[in-house]
Amino acid sequence: MRRGPARADVPAEPAVRPGVITELTAVSRRPGRWDVVIDGRSVGRVSLDLVERLALRVGRDVDADLAGRLAAGVDEVAVFDRALGMLAACARSARDLRQRLVRVGASPAHADAAIARLRESGVLDDASYARQVVRGRVATRGDSRRRVSQVLAQAGVARTTADEAVADVFEEEAVDEVALVEQAARKRLRTLGDLEVVVRRRRLFAYLARRGHDAAVIRSVVDRLLGADAAGDTDLDDVDLPAGDVAIDA
Repeated sequence: MRRGPARADVPAEPAVRPGVITELTAVSRRPGRWDVVIDGRSVGRVSLDLVERLALRVGRDVDADLAGRLAAGVDEVAVFDRALGMLAACARSARDLRQRLVRVGASPAHADAAIARLRESGVLDDASYARQVVRGRVATRGDSRRRVSQVLAQAGVARTTADEAVADVFEEEAVDEVALVEQAARKRLRTLGDLEVVVRRRRLFAYLARRGHDAAVIRSVVDRLLGADAAGDTDLDDVDLPAGDVAIDA
């Protein structure tokens, strides 16, 4: 990980300084990780692969070249472990994960290396992530195909990957899109209280439109719930919507 900027009049201290390896200890709670100590000073954690490649051992002299390679290995492991922690806390797309890693101080090169390793191991998979997002948003929020597709696009999921996930989940779950709209509409109506029918109708249209549902389906559901003649010809053209096809609410 990157260190904070040094003062202009003070040279930056090297992440790993030349010396002698005085301790090299396997981390019991993190298989494949080794703590390195040079001249009694901990320099960080490296992978078993790096230990073997650099032939690290207690008593070995560390010159400037080896110190630089050790520093790079420490940063690489720190970024990879941070990425694993982020994924353990919450599923993410590859682009979102990379952006977050860079935001917390990882170099783009180390972030890219971590992403590549996670993809190769199958831990990071945009297709799996996309299906998880679709299932979750349809089940808990009643989102439409279009709405979920836009959420995935904002997360950086490729269009073809997103389209496949949406199509597969809607088919596997036998999603009834009319029922989905009606469920969302009834839930929203409970929050609109005793407002005039015209106001409730207009707000309900806007709410359902922001969720990306088809205009014809919205109209039929609203007419059924509030009456077709309750507010004249209220339609999507009559409601105040943000620019773009669908507004993405939190």
